[in-house]
Amino acid sequence: MVNPTQIEQITERVERLLLRHEELQRTNKLLEKQVDGLTQERDSLQSRLNAARARVDALLDRLPDSNASPQRSPQ
Repeated sequence: MVNPTQIEQITERVERLLLRHEELQRTNKLLEKQVDGLTQERDSLQSRLNAARARVDALLDRLPDSNASPQRSPQ
């Protein structure tokens, strides 16, 4: 049979475990929010990068062909 001292020790350990569990749940929620924020930031940066690439590609398309002979202006 379990004596009162052992019951007190078990009770204390269970209470500590419950507190630790609550603390870990709070930490987990904060980390989930942080991951969500970072995911949104990453998606935004990827979108901006794709837009910048499209602009660079459009500018490159407007450049004259480097293999073509340069056109001379009439004199």
